Amino acid sequence: MKLVINRMFAILFASVLLFGCEATRNANNKQKGAVIGTTGGAVIGGVIGNNVGKGNSALGAIIGGVVGGTAGAIIGNRMDEQAKKIEEEIPGAEVERVGEGINVTFDETSGVYFDTEKYNINAKSQATLKTLADIFKEYPDSNILVEGHTDDTGSESYNLTLSKNRAQAVTGYLVDNGISKGRFTTKWYGEAQPKYDNTTAEGRAKNRRVELAIVANEEMKEKAKKEAEMQNHEDH
Repeated sequence: MKLVINRMFAILFASVLLFGCEATRNANNKQKGAVIGTTGGAVIGGVIGNNVGKGNSALGAIIGGVVGGTAGAIIGNRMDEQAKKIEEEIPGAEVERVGEGINVTFDETSGVYFDTEKYNINAKSQATLKTLADIFKEYPDSNILVEGHTDDTGSESYNLTLSKNRAQAVTGYLVDNGISKGRFTTKWYGEAQPKYDNTTAEGRAKNRRVELAIVANEEMKEKAKKEAEMQNHEDH
């Protein structure tokens, strides 16, 4: 499982260190979430989330929704379990644990892919999404952002529509397989958010992707906060 420590996280933790939190130096995701929360990091996370969102909205959604503190550590632990489950049952997916959320990317080689200029869910993609739906049922206390992306081949308007259709097809399939529609936010960006070099065939293939951000819903956040309060009370 990839641990994402990108430039924006470096800025975040540098800011935390300025407040004297040396404990983040060797901390894992959950520990970092706890330290961030004690230093006003939820505010920092929101600012960074907005900035990241300009280039990677899935990552921005995850960072922008940080709770932090002991509650953030509890959420992180729950997300660790879900991320591990996705990684184990969908080997082709690129699963990244980011702060208190999960970023999952499906490109043309990882189980959810579309024929050229098509957006229907084919048999292989159906099998992957069915497995994903079963995992979402097991972890009902999370919300899911589904995003569609394309490479820059073709017109910008065409790619925007194609990414919309693909993102909506994925969301629709998951809803049809028993996941509440209220858990989903569906967005599409066409060619506007490439993660790889569009001048190469490999880069274009990777940019033709569906990306998911999995974050705690309000119920999970409230449960985590209450559990954190109980833990803090016991510690004192």
